[in-house]
Amino acid sequence: MTGVGFFEILLIGVVGLLILGPDKLPGALRTMALWIGRFRRSFDDIKRDIEKEIGADEIRRQLRNEAIMDKFQEGKKQITDTVESAKKQTNSLKSNLDLKQQILNSGKTQSESSPENSNPVTLAPETSTSENMTPAPSPEDAEKSQESKD
Repeated sequence: MTGVGFFEILLIGVVGLLILGPDKLPGALRTMALWIGRFRRSFDDIKRDIEKEIGADEIRRQLRNEAIMDKFQEGKKQITDTVESAKKQTNSLKSNLDLKQQILNSGKTQSESSPENSNPVTLAPETSTSENMTPAPSPEDAEKSQESKD
């Protein structure tokens, strides 16, 4: 520990006995023991205070870390909510686009299957004049004539 062995303690005792004498040596040892006890108590108090401060600093650090983690979690939740909202809007737009595409596709299949919407050019018997060739009505004209019949 301190490196003081039995021989050193015996030497200090003999020197103390020679300097103080046999009547004052027990009182001097008692006083020295009291001072050593006070020194140890004060050292232990200081040590305990330092450990408390270190523990308090550790607690403060943990509380600050928890506050930072709470802010992080809150930010993460906001980002997650924003992403989910964007996904919902994207899915909504995608379903609207799919619906419009289906409507367009069904319109195309109906126009391809109905013979009155086809646009063949009907020709009169072959003659030398171009006045005899009459084209079939355009799809717009066919729709107008269909509406007027209904």
